[in-house]
Amino acid sequence: MTAHDPREPRPSARPGDPAAPAAGRRLAPPPAGSPGSGLARDDDPELQGSRDAGGRPASRGETGHDRGADGSGKRRRGGKGGGKGDRSMVPPADFRSYYGRPIVKPAVWHHDIAAYLFTGGLAAGSALLAAGGDATGRPALRRAGRLTALGALGLSTYFLVNDLGRPERFVNMLRIAKPTSPMSMGTWILSAFGGAAGVAAVAEAAPLLPERGVLGLARKVLPPVGTAGQYGAALAAPALATYTAVLLADTATPSWHAAYPDLPFVFAGSALAAGAAVGLIAAPPQQAGPARRMALLGAAAELYAGHRVESGMGLLSEPYQQGRAGKLLRAARALTAAGTLGALLGRRSRTLSVLSGVALLGGSLATRFGIFDGGIASARDPKYTVLPQRERLAQRAAHAGVGAGTAPDAATDAKTAGGGPSPHAPTDSSAPETGPAAAAL
Repeated sequence: MTAHDPREPRPSARPGDPAAPAAGRRLAPPPAGSPGSGLARDDDPELQGSRDAGGRPASRGETGHDRGADGSGKRRRGGKGGGKGDRSMVPPADFRSYYGRPIVKPAVWHHDIAAYLFTGGLAAGSALLAAGGDATGRPALRRAGRLTALGALGLSTYFLVNDLGRPERFVNMLRIAKPTSPMSMGTWILSAFGGAAGVAAVAEAAPLLPERGVLGLARKVLPPVGTAGQYGAALAAPALATYTAVLLADTATPSWHAAYPDLPFVFAGSALAAGAAVGLIAAPPQQAGPARRMALLGAAAELYAGHRVESGMGLLSEPYQQGRAGKLLRAARALTAAGTLGALLGRRSRTLSVLSGVALLGGSLATRFGIFDGGIASARDPKYTVLPQRERLAQRAAHAGVGAGTAPDAATDAKTAGGGPSPHAPTDSSAPETGPAAAAL
């Protein structure tokens, strides 16, 4: 049984079928030099000697040339005729998109959102500090946490509304509650936290009210109501501190999406560090014990998860190491480490505690802006979209081949999908742009 000649019509072709060639008529190969022919131009002196007497391109064995095993399209020496040197027939695979434009659309958010990420975390951390201070009988921590939570929440609302453009857009988002939407859930979390934190902060004004009349009644009612609001805000604080990480990871931005296992821990640690900073600045050292422990916990989570984001995602960690994002995140690590060390050493020094708190606040701020800028940079460069896609396709094909017991074929397919060597698909360099990458468009 002989192999089917691709130049002959298939046996399944029937007479009369317009798509089938006429009987006895050979399929003409594409003209040399045209797309799909796989041949160089006719006037190529190297190929003049590789044609038979009828002018047809000689077979692979006749010419002695063969496509390289790496699929790069380079000829190699060998065969009866010997080689005349390497010549590239197919350009090497390139990761660029059409005209170098981004594959995914970068987020249209401005730095108001980066500031919103920081103030939201500060509000959440301050609410936890207030609850801890009240539970352990430290009024300075309670007061500082409640007032800072309300102030940071006001700033968060301002930055969010400023990015939306009109205040009614924020109100419109409250018309529905969609559990699968981080933005919808975040709007409701922010609103619930705001009400509870507002009541807790207003309750701090109770001692200033007169003891008689309507205001006297408010003086008596506000403390328990404020306590309830304080613990309600503390319950909502973890969700407020981390939902923004889920919101970023749920986008198509490559370096945000790839960091979804670690980004919530980065934001939670940053929020704890920021809240602890408030306690170190506002409370005397004798009452700042919970703030120091909170700073240690938050800094450990932020530094560990941040290290995983910056170095554990392969190519997608690169935007967090370069440019403005890299500078911000390096500064964040230094400030957070210095603030934590100062918090541990400044048990009896108010000055050192205040400096430690300022350093922790600066570290938390730099972390949020660094994460924000790194994600935007990854969306603007198409290589952070195309190359990880090729790696995932290669891994998926290799795993499927191992499971089916066809590892060699799977490896070949994997290389084909990755724009690598393939004797069957020499023009595979366009595969990512016509497949998953094009789907992203």
